[in-house]
Amino acid sequence: MKTLKKLPVGKSAKVVKLHGEGAIRRRIMDMGITKGVEIYVRKVAPLGDPIEINVRGYELTIRGEDAQIIEIE
Repeated sequence: MKTLKKLPVGKSAKVVKLHGEGAIRRRIMDMGITKGVEIYVRKVAPLGDPIEINVRGYELTIRGEDAQIIEIE
């Protein structure tokens, strides 16, 4: 399973599935990260957390823990 956490800077990918449940999954979906959306990784902090991405035309910073549950292709 390839996750958003493993996507290198400057690359894009499509969301295949959101793992996780409850409030965490709902929060990620509320940020606009849903199945089929294209995500572009802009920056990653020196220690790998957080990750800055572009999704649906806006910039978003998410924790590495949250990026781990976003499956991409």
